[in-house]
Amino acid sequence: MVIRVLVVDDHPIVRHGLRGAFAGADGFEVVGEAADGAEAVRRAAALRPDVVLMDLRMPGTGGVAAIRQLAPRVKVLVLTTFDTDADVLPAIAAGATGYLLKDAPVEELLRAVGAAARGEAVLAPAVAGRLMGHVRRPAHGALTERELQVLRLLADGAGNREAAARLLISEASVKTHLLHIYDKLGVRDRAAAVAEAFRRGLVS
Repeated sequence: MVIRVLVVDDHPIVRHGLRGAFAGADGFEVVGEAADGAEAVRRAAALRPDVVLMDLRMPGTGGVAAIRQLAPRVKVLVLTTFDTDADVLPAIAAGATGYLLKDAPVEELLRAVGAAARGEAVLAPAVAGRLMGHVRRPAHGALTERELQVLRLLADGAGNREAAARLLISEASVKTHLLHIYDKLGVRDRAAAVAEAFRRGLVS
């Protein structure tokens, strides 16, 4: 059986390199390419690949949006340079079969595509570690209404002083609320708190 692959990446040189990697291996055929998520969805519908090799950060429609439209009908294996929670978790939640980093050896890539075609989950070690850490992260309860108010002001770009003035509380109170927010979200700073809040849908 030949595994039909659609390569999705906004860099032509990356697509060319991936074509070369599959050309030298038995059992694989690159049936097409796409430069963004929207084109990937259209080409997948026309070409019916077994596996879509998907980059995440691309101009226009990104990888996660495309994965939501493709999975689970099509097996999608993420291939990217990014392994942060903000990249990994939405991609897996959207339905990606696996998540590989671009520094993986060609042999590992070929094994991963084969496994993805069989419906097996494939995760780069760094990504597996992040997911384990996320699953093991203790849940400290829901945010209070006041903590949500502070968090939404942070997401709007307000500093501690501005947040305190708008909520008619002291800066010390804002700092206390921030510590509770960090603890409940399992993060260490305000940037991570805002990113996690967006991911959870606490702010929009």
